[in-house]
Amino acid sequence: MSAAPGRPRQTRATVRSAQHGGTPVIPPALQAHGVSATLGGIEVLHGLDLTLPAGRWTCIVGPNGAGKSTLLRVLAGLLPHTGEVFLLGQPLVALSGRQRAQQLAWLGQNEGSADDLSAWDVAMLGRLPHQSWLAAPSAADHAAVEQALRATQAWDWRDRPLSQLSGGERQRVLLARALAVQAQVLLMDEPLANLDPPHQADWLQMVRGQVAAGKTVVSVLHEISLALHADELVILSKGRLAWQGACSDAATHGALEQVFDHRIAIHPLAGQWVALPR
Repeated sequence: MSAAPGRPRQTRATVRSAQHGGTPVIPPALQAHGVSATLGGIEVLHGLDLTLPAGRWTCIVGPNGAGKSTLLRVLAGLLPHTGEVFLLGQPLVALSGRQRAQQLAWLGQNEGSADDLSAWDVAMLGRLPHQSWLAAPSAADHAAVEQALRATQAWDWRDRPLSQLSGGERQRVLLARALAVQAQVLLMDEPLANLDPPHQADWLQMVRGQVAAGKTVVSVLHEISLALHADELVILSKGRLAWQGACSDAATHGALEQVFDHRIAIHPLAGQWVALPR
């Protein structure tokens, strides 16, 4: 399967030079150029080039072992790699840990936190990039945490320790922690783990709210029918970009069916697209 056409490389310098007549050019949210990554001595990503637009929801999909989580961790700066990664037009390696944490929020798979911490305290951890060393949380921090806990419907048990919460409730608290950062870019790896269908629907609504507010969301999902609600799909196969395109495009549907060996088929249903087994 051939990959989607490459997009022009854009760095901080080219963004500056493209500003004419007082109209700024918005850089992509994330870019990868020639990115390779190795896990356990095995190369998982192979010279991957990718551009993810700002202000949109992009979902990364593909078969097991395609390199989806590895790619997301590379984009977050959490894994060693070769090649270059840019965040909002700036080289990721040029940003301090604090700068990166302010601009990019992360929710990983099976993440934990101290079980004796309350839901409120866990969500408040998302505000650490904005706080001075040993400083008490500000009014803005409290407001951000309340907003995040309400958005994930975790507000009613904000004082309960994580040890008293179900798997789905814990996941919503960890999501609140990511939202509390109020970063421009939000990366989520399998964020629907332990969430029942109603709360999966709530998650979709939350993502749409983030995008409507001008934020960028990038997620890895195994739930293909839910992934098709995104603006754009990035389809990986064996550590390489197999396709990138709009979720509504027939070519994207064909690429998706092909990468799963035609064991699924994409169908329209009630104004949406769903993936069904053949």
